[in-house]
Amino acid sequence: MRIHFIAIGGSAMHNLALALSEQGDHVTGSDDEIFEPSRSRLDSAGLLPKSMGWDANCITSELDAVILGMHAREDNPELKRAKELDLPIYSYPEYLFERTKDKTRVVIAGSHGKTTITSMILHVLHYHDREEDYMVGAQLEGFKTMVSLTDEAEFAVLEGDEYLSSPIDRRPKFHLYHPNIALISGIAWDHINVFPTFEDYLDQFRIFLTTMERGGALVYNADDPAVKKLVEEDATEIKKFPYHKPDYRVENGQCILSTPFGDVPLQIIGEHNLLNLEGARWMCLEMGVQEDEFYEAIASFTGASKRLELLAQTDTTVVYKDFAHAPSKVKATVSAVKETYPDKKVVACLELHTFSSLNPDFLPSYAGAMDACDEALVYFNPKAVAHKKLPPLDEDIVAGAFGRSDIQVITDAAMVLDKLKSEKADETIYLLMSSGNFDGNSLEDWASQLTQG
Repeated sequence: MRIHFIAIGGSAMHNLALALSEQGDHVTGSDDEIFEPSRSRLDSAGLLPKSMGWDANCITSELDAVILGMHAREDNPELKRAKELDLPIYSYPEYLFERTKDKTRVVIAGSHGKTTITSMILHVLHYHDREEDYMVGAQLEGFKTMVSLTDEAEFAVLEGDEYLSSPIDRRPKFHLYHPNIALISGIAWDHINVFPTFEDYLDQFRIFLTTMERGGALVYNADDPAVKKLVEEDATEIKKFPYHKPDYRVENGQCILSTPFGDVPLQIIGEHNLLNLEGARWMCLEMGVQEDEFYEAIASFTGASKRLELLAQTDTTVVYKDFAHAPSKVKATVSAVKETYPDKKVVACLELHTFSSLNPDFLPSYAGAMDACDEALVYFNPKAVAHKKLPPLDEDIVAGAFGRSDIQVITDAAMVLDKLKSEKADETIYLLMSSGNFDGNSLEDWASQLTQG
């Protein structure tokens, strides 16, 4: 097939482009800006556009499909030309469904944990030499791309994001996959720019259940009150399987999982990750993986990229980074680190980076999110606030939202590292949380400096 990507440089879009090219499709694409690592990866595959910008001449009647990314605008000249030629135009999730509609679709949804759970499932399948189609929101060890589509695979394992599909399709992505097997990991209000109230946000999960194939199986986190209530009130003709936090203990900084086959030492930490693991176990069982096979494989799972990722470690200092940005994710991550290192000083630093996190109306949702750490720092860039056309943020308002009188709020990225260094004790665990990168700073370099001396 001849496929053109409008806005090929996005994280999900360029991975899909690479996957389709590797399968033999003729892929082209355009974008007005492409950053690393997308740029280098597209260049290596011969898919990097020769120049940046949009060109309607790229769109011809010879194309079999046009895939439209969220980065493009509704008035994009290439999109206009595709409409004039009456070409098939797909959003990213629409195209994934088109390519997997004859397979058993396994969709992992939820406000938090979906990337980790999807990664766990794929790790277990890969460990047992099962090759299935997939789409996941992080680069995984042992996998070339974040997307794989084949003709042979029986299952398609898809991370189900609740954000919008494209500039011309305002439906959440996970409404378009029509799963045979699905999971909901948790529900905590997010994406305030699209879903202005919690009820609006909750409605998206109600609709998600109605999109499931009749007779399908839903696995859900019954420890989450919002999820439990939603599923129990749902009348969709599907099978429902609740899961709960499994039995485990922490010994010398390591989680030990209790199973019918004996203790299983894990390479992940935190109660939320044990919940994620249990959800993944149920999903793997639905896909035909035996329980003992799951435990054998999950013991070697080290985590998804940017999810409690270990950056540096010495005898006295450990530095983690995590993608946490929404309140529930921040709270779970901070609690996980403190639970693992109860006798050490935990210094947590959060960058407010997303539209929701920088919105004064949403900030009170962070109350208590960083209570578990010994020292709490919050960074935001006033320029980012202005760029998102939000009202200016006052440092005192930010501090008050978290409910800690000792929280330190920083608005200059150059000062963050110095502040972190000033909190160092004999034994310190650092946790750096952001969906960005602290204004282009290398967190690996920060970790190296924090572990020196």
